[in-house]
Amino acid sequence: MSDYLKPLTSLRFFAAVWVILFSYWPLLQGAAPLWIIARGYLGVDLFFILSGFILCHVYLESFGTGKFQYGQFIVNRLARIYPLHIATLLFTLALVMAAAVNGLTLDSHVASWASLPAQIFMVHAWGLAPEASWNHPSWSISAEWFAYLLFPVFASVTWGLRSRPVVAVALAAAFLTILYWAFEALAGFRLTSATFMWGALRIVPCFALGCAVYLAWRAGAVESKAVALGGVAVSLAVILGAAALMTSDALVVLALGGLILSVGGLATADGKGIMSNRVLVYLGNVSFAMYMVYVPWKWVFTKAAGMILGSEESLPLMWWLGGFVAIIPIAMLAHHVVENPMRNVVRHIGDGVRYRLNYRLQGTSK
Repeated sequence: MSDYLKPLTSLRFFAAVWVILFSYWPLLQGAAPLWIIARGYLGVDLFFILSGFILCHVYLESFGTGKFQYGQFIVNRLARIYPLHIATLLFTLALVMAAAVNGLTLDSHVASWASLPAQIFMVHAWGLAPEASWNHPSWSISAEWFAYLLFPVFASVTWGLRSRPVVAVALAAAFLTILYWAFEALAGFRLTSATFMWGALRIVPCFALGCAVYLAWRAGAVESKAVALGGVAVSLAVILGAAALMTSDALVVLALGGLILSVGGLATADGKGIMSNRVLVYLGNVSFAMYMVYVPWKWVFTKAAGMILGSEESLPLMWWLGGFVAIIPIAMLAHHVVENPMRNVVRHIGDGVRYRLNYRLQGTSK
């Protein structure tokens, strides 16, 4: 990724922290409900919007000029998410077996063997898994995989609107708002609450919004640092205000799109600035690992705390903080030991398969 994406890489870290806080906050002894943390599940939607933005930044031009290679794209995307997904799935399986041997239960729904095939093939957010199980946050990786497979559809629409970014953003915002309303009216719950059953649908309006926001950024909608900072301030004010007033999730998600546009405007050609800070960018790079390990680590940590303190559900501040902060070094280990090296392995295997297929096809055509 170019230096222009450094601020958005940093933003990924804050998205991961928001999601993790949503999950960990109830464990803190005496913690009062906090409205902004209560909306932490929308950190996943922030990731989804970022995915649409970044993939358009990397691939849209090649798609529009006929140089896009779908096979290579899929291999690269698979290499990005699959190794860590399988590693955390295997770790969760090991935890389930160790807990069973010791007469412990991690979670009443964690070991759904009927859901395991869908987990392995990353289709457990497509309505193909009977229940939420194993490393539950991985449902969003399944949803990402769904969007990756359909990227040519998103790219085709986005490329067609490349000269009309305002129209693209307006259409994406309208689509998201109408879909959220229609889904809740028909299903009886919010689309932003969907995981293993409707997660594949949940990513669609967010990914489309990210594509549209990219067009606005590309067209120079945020041309100066002052405008970018103003956009960040307004977006955060809307997000905080909407959370405090308990308004619809659609408004918050649209404001997240505005935040991404504004943070993208903070990028500089020399790769410097607050959001391009080396530490923040590094943490943004390990944010995927943070997201994937926080639930398995939560099980380990709370079980250990329960044995020592006698309670798994109400932890003193220092215990809670220690468990929360420990996610970062664990994620760093997963990032450097599994995510990065195995990404290269998957790419190598995928490129080999693609080469052999192309060779056979060429031989057949002759």
